[in-house]
Amino acid sequence: MQNLTLGTTIDVGSFQTLAIAVLSIYFGEFMLKKFPIFKKYCIPAAVAGGTIFAILTAIMHSFNIINFNFDYKTMNTFFYNVFFAAMGLAASLNLLKYGGKLVFIFAILAAILAVLQNALALFVGSIMDMNPLVALMAGSTPLTGGHGNSASFGPLAESMGGTGALEVAIASATFGLVAGCIMGGPIGRRLIEKNGLKATNVEIATHNKAIQNIVSTKRAHKAFFMLLIACGIGQTLFYIFKILLPSINFPIHVMSMFGGIIVRFILDTRKGDNDALYESIDIVGAISLSIFVSLSIITMKLWQLSELAVPLITILILQLILIYVFVVFVTFKFCGKNYDGAIISVGHIGFGLGAVPVSMATMTSVCSKYGHSKIAFFIVPLIGGFISNFTNALAITLFLNIAQSML
Repeated sequence: MQNLTLGTTIDVGSFQTLAIAVLSIYFGEFMLKKFPIFKKYCIPAAVAGGTIFAILTAIMHSFNIINFNFDYKTMNTFFYNVFFAAMGLAASLNLLKYGGKLVFIFAILAAILAVLQNALALFVGSIMDMNPLVALMAGSTPLTGGHGNSASFGPLAESMGGTGALEVAIASATFGLVAGCIMGGPIGRRLIEKNGLKATNVEIATHNKAIQNIVSTKRAHKAFFMLLIACGIGQTLFYIFKILLPSINFPIHVMSMFGGIIVRFILDTRKGDNDALYESIDIVGAISLSIFVSLSIITMKLWQLSELAVPLITILILQLILIYVFVVFVTFKFCGKNYDGAIISVGHIGFGLGAVPVSMATMTSVCSKYGHSKIAFFIVPLIGGFISNFTNALAITLFLNIAQSML
């Protein structure tokens, strides 16, 4: 057993971490009931509870009281992939046909935002006499790209002459994750209420509620088993693409989504009504998302934000203004200016500042209040978790070369 002294680091096991994540969700639900402002602005329970826990661990770290080393990556990967498999299983053939045009439009919008984020970072950085490669690490690398791209492109920027670029990228990604959790819900609420928007499938909610009241052990088993099969297909696809196209990185969670799409097509070819099964799958997917988001937030190292200098804080605040203006006046408009467009806009804030799970959590929170949007829950993870990885990587590479030429 570890001796508890000031500055001690405690290793927290995977199941202990999972238990803390669940307790954080419960605490978040308690906060939503006690403080209606959280619910009013569509802040997810996992975000509310998880953020408070992350703040407490940051305070304990800052005062050198105690540190925690969480074992969470395996659990995170599992629930993340199960959630994406559920998103794939929600994609019917009609949904894929209907979403074709919006997929193309949203992919272009995501790419444009990434370019603007990098241009803003370089422009403000040059005004404030920053190393351009370091300034660029407050652009689309940590924001649209998240911690994954930060860990990939940060060392590259350092090798090109941007000393400290990795630390700046990681801290900026944490800033974006927190900001995305906070901004998404309120902006979605504003778009919906200001424009008097309503979900087009409210009647489905009543039907689904009736289905939820029917307890079926067999259906629950089948729902979970279908998701595991979808994840297995996804990992197989991941290995196949890794062999065929070794130079291209296909995220495994996106492959799980494709696995879910394949399973859905197979189920749709069989006779019978599978609506109740799909509802059960949605429930498992929602649980997986909630746990994943909570795990991601309680393990955040918020103290990294204190390491950001004034110039970087300036860039990041301007990035918040940029994404607000872009999403409200561009994404919402070009995605139809309807309810689906509003939910897609919420999703754009999530992965435009942090990560796709933030998108899904804030979209879920908004939809729980105003109604579901199937097309948004298909398009956002497809673009944010897959297509945007390619377009953003191209944008980052281009701007890294521009930044190096400015040295």
